[in-house]
Amino acid sequence: MSRYIDATSNPATGATAVLQHAVQHWRDYYELTKPGVVALMVFTALVGELLASPGAIPWTALTLGNLGIALAAGSAAPINHLVDRRIDARMKRTEGRPLPTGGLRTRDASLFAGVLGLAGLSMLYFLVNPLTAWLTFGSLIGYAFIYTLFLKRATPQNIVIGGAAGAAPPVLGWVAVTGSIDPHALLLFLIIFTWTPPHFWALAIHRREEYASVNIPMLPVTHGDRFTRWQILFYTVLLVGVTLMPFATGMSGWVYLVGAVGLGARYLWFGYALLARPDDRSLPMKSFGFSIVYLMALFAVLLLDAYLPVILAPLLG
Repeated sequence: MSRYIDATSNPATGATAVLQHAVQHWRDYYELTKPGVVALMVFTALVGELLASPGAIPWTALTLGNLGIALAAGSAAPINHLVDRRIDARMKRTEGRPLPTGGLRTRDASLFAGVLGLAGLSMLYFLVNPLTAWLTFGSLIGYAFIYTLFLKRATPQNIVIGGAAGAAPPVLGWVAVTGSIDPHALLLFLIIFTWTPPHFWALAIHRREEYASVNIPMLPVTHGDRFTRWQILFYTVLLVGVTLMPFATGMSGWVYLVGAVGLGARYLWFGYALLARPDDRSLPMKSFGFSIVYLMALFAVLLLDAYLPVILAPLLG
């Protein structure tokens, strides 16, 4: 007997079958959303929301805004899984995903993506504000279709250009609170946009052979290992410079500056070490892992810098 039940023969039975399938395969659906990526995006959106209104908690944005952004981001991930399911089956890093293993069918993933996307965008449009919904929709299209369907297979600069979609969450959070785009929100966008290439190229170095085997033109495949390591260092230097801009523009203070310089120095060490120790095969993944910690810590320090005066004010009388 097929593991899937025909939901068209009897609507009541079909609805029950769909519900049973969702319960039985909830882990597959959960993995389909790329929860780690979504969590990082929601965190940066949260920081954008709190920085947009220091001293006041924007509860609508924090609850409905974050939920809508999370649902929309979660809907883009299944589309990425759908488009990449054949190459995912040939790569060790992704061969255990729900579609290559048969845990879910393409129809399941398509329906799931549609429901999440519609729910998230509707929530943002009707319960937060239309601009947040439209910007989120643009980010979804940018990642799920422009990057996944075209850029990823077209150019070694795929992650540079496609990184714009992944850099949008703090702007979305800011707009969810204010209803408008602020230059400070664009600074947060610029930080993540500049962070994305050295973050992902470290992983691409580690998985170079796998990307080559499925004809994905990642930079290490098209331009070689050493060239990519130089690019990682260049972008890391650029990133450290960009992270100083919140202090230079008066967006943040000395607490943030000290944190940004310390974190940047550590990240620069990884960029240098990747060039100086090319035979150390563990370094690319260590750099990749630190890059995630780096971004979370940097945004946490931004938040601490903004809210420390608010926290200390009652204590200082």
